[in-house]
Amino acid sequence: MPTERITFPSASGHALAARLDRPEGEHLATALFAHCFTCSKDIPAARRIAARLAAEGFAVLRFDFTGLGHSEGEFANTDFTSNVADLEAAAAWLAAQGMAPSLLIGHSLGGAAMLKAARRIESAKAIATIGAPFDPAHVTHNFGPAIETIQAEGAAEVDLGGRPFTIRRAFLDDVRAENLAPDIADLHRALLILHAPRDAVVGIENATQIFTAAKHPKSFVTLDDADHLVTTADDAEYAAEVIATWADRYLDLPEPPAPEGAPEGVTRVSEADPEGFLQDVQSGPHHHTLADEPVSFGGTNRGMTPYGFLAAGLGACTSMTIRMYARRKGWPLTHVSVDVTHDKQHATDAETEAPAKVDHFHRTIHLTGDLTPDQRQRLLAIADKCPVHRTLEQSSEIATTLAD
Repeated sequence: MPTERITFPSASGHALAARLDRPEGEHLATALFAHCFTCSKDIPAARRIAARLAAEGFAVLRFDFTGLGHSEGEFANTDFTSNVADLEAAAAWLAAQGMAPSLLIGHSLGGAAMLKAARRIESAKAIATIGAPFDPAHVTHNFGPAIETIQAEGAAEVDLGGRPFTIRRAFLDDVRAENLAPDIADLHRALLILHAPRDAVVGIENATQIFTAAKHPKSFVTLDDADHLVTTADDAEYAAEVIATWADRYLDLPEPPAPEGAPEGVTRVSEADPEGFLQDVQSGPHHHTLADEPVSFGGTNRGMTPYGFLAAGLGACTSMTIRMYARRKGWPLTHVSVDVTHDKQHATDAETEAPAKVDHFHRTIHLTGDLTPDQRQRLLAIADKCPVHRTLEQSSEIATTLAD
């Protein structure tokens, strides 16, 4: 997906470094992403979640908080309140570009900051948190015995993830003074809480407290065995897919205009894994799935194969056509299912020097209901009237152009 490197000013005037991941197709909505404590916009979870959302029509802004990553400023002079102010500045910058964020996503302490900032971002309609603490002061457990030094001397250097950070007493005072319960209770926006039961950094009880404090609409989704940083690609992609699907219920996503002569609009297929064959398949703002190849052909088997989609199209169209005819006739058809098999492997077919083969699809149609033998035979004949069946039987033209 196209990514722009940008900077925008924080509330204190520092230049904050950001990446804006734009969708290749129609821009349906904008999301603002807040990373975890002392992390950056470029951690794997942030990149993967932004990429998946971009594939589904979202523009996603992820940025480094003041003093982190490539942003200006001194981390030692920041606190929870300044993080919230940075989020408000990011939302204001997006609004100035005509891209006011309707979806807010916060990871770990970034999730807590997003819960605090959400009421001040008027465009926001939905908020998702990932492994977020209910009490921002929870982050202080990372400081260990250094807390006593910070209290006594006003500051101390703390090792966080193998990197040294200076933490001041003002930071401790700020997070300890925070109480998110009123902010969560007064969100007046849809809330999705994603949390791993085995999160060893921010315990699952935090998700319970956030969920209890929030008012409906609210949802909780487990991230199962994911670690706190959601480092595994599968976990990050799952989180992104859940967020996108959930947000569709609460965001007024526009239907992209269909090109002239294409009544069903554009089906966009984007590569999701350049090391394998995984593809993001998006049809309009509401329908997303994955395409892949089996492991034996170098894929990861996380989606149907291209021929699987072709067989699914034939089976779905057949079932719909039969149902439409039986409904119009008033026949007692209670259920229909269609099994489709195809005898040619895509990988073999893709070999340029392979001999020509004939595609053979076999349909087995299952009809349930008190139907007469004549009705069953008529419905079998109607199956051949399915538009996809006709398309497959007839020759088709495929015009291909190279985008600029």
